[in-house]
Amino acid sequence: MATTAIPSETSLRAAAWPRVLLAIGRIALAVVFLVAAYTKLHFNGAWHFGDYHFFFAMAIDSYNMLPFWAVQLMARFLPILEAVLGALLITGLGLRWVGSITSALLLVFIGAMTRALILHIQIKCGCFGNDEPLTIWTLLRDSTLLVLALAVTSGAFLIKNRHDKVSS
Repeated sequence: MATTAIPSETSLRAAAWPRVLLAIGRIALAVVFLVAAYTKLHFNGAWHFGDYHFFFAMAIDSYNMLPFWAVQLMARFLPILEAVLGALLITGLGLRWVGSITSALLLVFIGAMTRALILHIQIKCGCFGNDEPLTIWTLLRDSTLLVLALAVTSGAFLIKNRHDKVSS
């Protein structure tokens, strides 16, 4: 008669840690993205669903990188994208794709901020509303978020691959 090995409680707990860390990372990143979207849509004590893009467009335009039509498009699209990414990170749906998009978006943000700092452009970064000045600390904060996003993305791919190997 063949016997099957029953996993020990310790090995089950050890196997759960990667998933727990991934959940903590993705929820922390989700909260940051939801707060970023919120601060662009709600400021001066009121919601600005109809005109938020005018204020955010000024922050984007101050980077001096995009034509006017692209500034307008980004101003309308980015807060919504941040909110959607935050919601998807919380649910964990499509985590490999969402993590990849989040990482890419943060990389673009960091590139734009780095360029502005190198060129000594004195601007408001627009990350969390319209009143935050762009400093080296802003760049370091967003770089830390990029590291977290890359960790979440890597974790999503690694856990998926581990699950595929175990189930086959």
